[in-house]
Amino acid sequence: MKYRISLAALLATTAFVAAPALAQSTIEDPAAAEEHGGDIIVTAQKIEQRATDVPITISAITGERMAEIGVSDLDELSNYIPGLNIQEQSANNPGIVIRGITSDSGSAQQGPRVTLYYNGVDISRSRGSYQAIYDLERVEVIKGPQATLFGTASAVGAISLTSARPKPGYSGALTAAYGNYDSTLLSGFLNAGSDTLAGRVAFEWKKRDGYVENLSPRQEKELYSQDQLGVRASLRYTPADALTVDLIGTYDQQRNGGTPFISRVLPTEAGPGDPFGKANLGGSPLSEQALGDDQLGLNREVYDVNLTANYDFGSGVTFTTVNGYRKFDSREVFDADGSAAWFLEFAEISKGWQASHEGRFSYSDPQWRASFGWNVFVEDNFQNVPFSSEEGSFIQCLTALQGRPALPGAPAVPCVGFTPGVPTAANATALATGGRLTQIPYRSVYENQGRNDSYSMFADTTWIPTPALELTAGVRILIEQRKSGYRADVPVPLLPTLLPAEQRALLLAAGIGPSLLPGQIDTRGQTFTARRSYSAVLPRFNMLYRLTDDVNVFATISKGRRSPVVQLNARRLATGAPASNLQLVPEESVWNYEAGLKGSVGPVSGSLGVYYQKYDGFQVSVLQPNGTSLTQSAGTASNLGAEAELNVRATSWLNLFGNVGYINGGIDENESFASTFSGARFRLQPEWQAAAGFTINAPLGNGVRFFATPTVTHRSRIFFEVPNNIALSQGPVTLVNARAGVSFMDERFELAGFIRNATDERYLLDAGNTGGSFRTPTFIPAEPRFYGAQLTARF
Repeated sequence: MKYRISLAALLATTAFVAAPALAQSTIEDPAAAEEHGGDIIVTAQKIEQRATDVPITISAITGERMAEIGVSDLDELSNYIPGLNIQEQSANNPGIVIRGITSDSGSAQQGPRVTLYYNGVDISRSRGSYQAIYDLERVEVIKGPQATLFGTASAVGAISLTSARPKPGYSGALTAAYGNYDSTLLSGFLNAGSDTLAGRVAFEWKKRDGYVENLSPRQEKELYSQDQLGVRASLRYTPADALTVDLIGTYDQQRNGGTPFISRVLPTEAGPGDPFGKANLGGSPLSEQALGDDQLGLNREVYDVNLTANYDFGSGVTFTTVNGYRKFDSREVFDADGSAAWFLEFAEISKGWQASHEGRFSYSDPQWRASFGWNVFVEDNFQNVPFSSEEGSFIQCLTALQGRPALPGAPAVPCVGFTPGVPTAANATALATGGRLTQIPYRSVYENQGRNDSYSMFADTTWIPTPALELTAGVRILIEQRKSGYRADVPVPLLPTLLPAEQRALLLAAGIGPSLLPGQIDTRGQTFTARRSYSAVLPRFNMLYRLTDDVNVFATISKGRRSPVVQLNARRLATGAPASNLQLVPEESVWNYEAGLKGSVGPVSGSLGVYYQKYDGFQVSVLQPNGTSLTQSAGTASNLGAEAELNVRATSWLNLFGNVGYINGGIDENESFASTFSGARFRLQPEWQAAAGFTINAPLGNGVRFFATPTVTHRSRIFFEVPNNIALSQGPVTLVNARAGVSFMDERFELAGFIRNATDERYLLDAGNTGGSFRTPTFIPAEPRFYGAQLTARF
């Protein structure tokens, strides 16, 4: 406790005033920007406010500022925002962490913890949530439960992406970049219109070779190669001052190379398994037939349409409706064993759609602000997981990794090896059958399905008894219907039936019997379903007190909730017949208490926030021996932390910034309940996270300016799994990044160079993964040094 108090005192002395360190004005009119003190204007409370005046912890950054520091993806952005960590294992599987709590489940039956909002619409379903961040007006990261403002999925916070809107006049920009790993980028926008009707088209195309060499001759692309396209078309119609209508259509596409799941246990022909060396991931020789594609990697498409309308009735009353439809279709093929063996070859096929409608009335006068409305959200999706292997290879690899090779005639055969003349698991079928059979291909598939119909009403009222004091109370009342489905096609393996009884007994001990994957159960053509209805009341209470016009203190109490899980799979009856296996996982609830200070004094601005969170029914995903994951309740959990951001405008051409976040949290010590998880830190939660840097933007004369933004980011150790395992963790990581260049012809043209991870630090993006269920955990290397040059033309 003494240490924590000292920490708070230290942060208070370094960041005693508040406005987000990265915040820059988005107001185009210089006079208006001066009126707002250069503070960013946000809409976290569904009205336009200075970030300083929002009585919750919020970090906001404009699209212009992201370009200035060289951020091109959300995972890069998270390095600069305390309390936020985004792990992009692939565009199909992003892990979003706010204050140490992760939302990354791919199951169609489970709800998210973090709301990702795109132009006011929830896009949180993980397989459909990845969004390229080109031509954005701003990104707001709102921390703590925000159910009243952003819906029930925002159990620990929300990330709101707002795209640039069309505006009157003609303008445009085009950016081209080239870097190492044959990295190519082309992006831009074109805007045209009048005060009544304006349109904008923006796009981004990124392509890059993979940074992990794959030794497999079957694969055309190196691992972690990129080929991504995003296109957005926007239309703004303003027939009168009182009415504004925005229609936005977005298309996102990925054709990325495979994820480098690399085993340290199983070698490659280049030597022992090394996450930072070469890989040999070939997939199955029957990948196209069994998994739908003969190449490792991701094929994904997302379609999004958004219609927003705002009408001002006058006298402080407005009505806003936000409507959205999103559809995603993805197929990702991956080699889960991390080696050349035909052992654990999987695909994940995820498809789904989401539809949302919200209506909201708002009222504002000098003493009151109020809003009330309704929301309808419907989603329907599935996760289909085919598995491919060769029976002898699978049995030999699995039992050898368990320390007890089970096949006769092949007890010393390694799972994978490269010594000439020495048989490997690829020869196991031939050895076990005396040459009668050489290969027995095997394929199974399971699918989980989920539909969620959510209906809610919300109200929020702020009383302003004096100009210095604001008191806010809000509530969302929620009713949801959750329906889950499950089916599996699991053939009985052939090879065990050809073996003597004693060998079959060994296989049963290893979990291999009616199915090759331990515990996987054939539903015999049936799709099991289950449905449950739930309700919740989620409140929030906020207080804001203005010490001066530019310095505020705030306090908030709010409740968050992660939906219960209608978890459905299959079990086997005593007769051998399949039956529905329903496990109802209770809701995860959290009470969040926080207080802080934010504002500016002269050239110095910043924020300080301290929070405490208490969880009940904390949900964890646990890998099973067959590679699937199940959700369990780990009991209670606690989270204590502090966040600070600081910005100093030293001169007209020099700006210094920095931030720091501290989290001391995890699952509570409890020997009588869920003792497996007792005392564990949360997955992907660093104890410390910090960033610092400065921006130079200096005129050189004759319309020429020099700019530079070097930054340093640091993150302490994180664990990749719960329960924690030091072997499946990543120690402290410090990264150095920079962007610098010149603009000329009064900023019509800009030439810049950039570098990320300048010291080429080696660190892990993830560890454990599906292979961990089979005694061969895999490791994913994070990005190496990237550098290049960029040319931008504006008109």
